[in-house]
Amino acid sequence: MFDLKNLGRLIEQVSTEKGIPKEKVLEAIEDSIAAAYKKEYGKRGEIVRAKLDSKTGDVKFSQIKTVVDETSVRFVEEGDLSSTESGRGQEAEEKREEKKFESGDDLLPRYNPDRHLMISEAKEIKPDAAVGDEIVSDLPVEEDFGRIAAQSAKQVILQRLRESERDSILAEWRDKEGQVVSGLVQRFERGHVYIDLGRTIGVMFANESVPGEHYRPGERLRFLVLAVQEDTRLPGIILSRSHPKFVSKLFELEVPELAEGAVEIKAIAREPGNRTKIAVASKAEGVDPVGAFVGQRGTRVMAVNNELGQEKIDIIQWSEDPEKFIGNSLSPAKVKSVEILERREAIVFVPEDQLSLAIGRGGQNVRLAAKLTGWRIDVRSESRPEQAQEGGVAGVTEEGKTEAFSEE
Repeated sequence: MFDLKNLGRLIEQVSTEKGIPKEKVLEAIEDSIAAAYKKEYGKRGEIVRAKLDSKTGDVKFSQIKTVVDETSVRFVEEGDLSSTESGRGQEAEEKREEKKFESGDDLLPRYNPDRHLMISEAKEIKPDAAVGDEIVSDLPVEEDFGRIAAQSAKQVILQRLRESERDSILAEWRDKEGQVVSGLVQRFERGHVYIDLGRTIGVMFANESVPGEHYRPGERLRFLVLAVQEDTRLPGIILSRSHPKFVSKLFELEVPELAEGAVEIKAIAREPGNRTKIAVASKAEGVDPVGAFVGQRGTRVMAVNNELGQEKIDIIQWSEDPEKFIGNSLSPAKVKSVEILERREAIVFVPEDQLSLAIGRGGQNVRLAAKLTGWRIDVRSESRPEQAQEGGVAGVTEEGKTEAFSEE
């Protein structure tokens, strides 16, 4: 019936181009043949399956009926059918009812002799039949399909191939969630950036891009795979360059000690495009965590800097001692002393010439330090300890966001 040589080539070609297993391609072809057969020769409510013999090229058709009894279906008299439940809408209505029943709805599916078989009749065919079993019966082999049936087959195979390709892509990308990938900037749409990832397209929403970064079509960049959404028509690969985890994952690529577990990132605070603070610690004796991240002559941190568009990165030593950790968090400023108060609040005293550096432009340095440590930090000059500084106070809200305070 089928030219096996050409069919084999078709399956091989589609499998290679779409990245779909050959079994899935063959299954899609069988479903399309079954759809064509049903369109031309079957009844509307029938369930038809086709089985293609890959050795001979012959196709066998069969009808599937589910075994039911009086408790698993409901019987509707012909006169009880409304206009929406008869004709073309009947099959769709039956499918909706079956889905409702499967999801726990009390409404039983409607009995249809074309797709259901009563248990008493089923036992005559198969003595050990039980409710829910499928009874398979052969259908006459037909090879003459009309134009409408052929079109139906084409639609089915295209739909099944799209579904299989989507499932294949999702299976590939599920394991990449939280990882860094490379892609080409493809196009822009309403502030969102679409990225060519090879077999699929990812999207970086406007709020996931870095303020001040300008993207050019054809430009290759790295992105964090933020999420893989499965409830969309196309695989939804959500990308980000602004997420703090993007920075930590970039360091994993540059710092072997981090990938091996000799050092770790304890906390990270980021204002994309401007500055990032990373608190690092050693898990192996004799390993300097800050030195590992900076690299010889700063090569490692510079490599990350280049990917981030020269975003400043402060790498600080993490400590279990709050005083030391808070003091370190205000790097590159030199801290004289830290006074720990109640409710995770601290006053930090710095030399007069370090005051502006400790606070940072617009309070950015103290703001990131507060977010990194989780403490409310009040930066003051050691020569004027009673005087609060403008922009020198920052804390963390319950939602984890930093909040600047103005002191009067």
